Amino acid sequence: MAKRVQVVLAQPVSKLGQSGEVVEVAPGYARNYLIPKGLAVPATRGVLQQVARREALEAQRKQQEREEAVARKTALETIGVLTLTATVGEKDSLFGSVTDRDIAEAILAATGKEVDRRGITVPEVRKTGSYEAEVKLHPEVMATVRFRVVAK
Repeated sequence: MAKRVQVVLAQPVSKLGQSGEVVEVAPGYARNYLIPKGLAVPATRGVLQQVARREALEAQRKQQEREEAVARKTALETIGVLTLTATVGEKDSLFGSVTDRDIAEAILAATGKEVDRRGITVPEVRKTGSYEAEVKLHPEVMATVRFRVVAK
């Protein structure tokens, strides 16, 4: 009897893998648990070809997302300096601070494209002046946005 058999997971299985992955398991585990419950299918030549095609399409989609992120990075870095207005007290100190939400709204107003505010890293801004914020557009692509805080 075979020591290990290959199966393709139809659903995520804890401590084994995600949907679409090819994994090697004990024959009894595959025959008695995974396949009858619909968690996996036997890895035949046709199924493996489908998995390879799906992985190629996924890689192509990820590459396209990365290229779009690079294009957005170029657009963000060429818009120049964003201007944010804030209420100011003595010695140009702000009431409150500038947040990632403020930067996201300024980017939306300037470019018309929405940016996820959770991907924006803003330095601590307590006074008027010029600053830079990092915007994460993709796991591999970061853009730098310059902004200026002025008094209302």
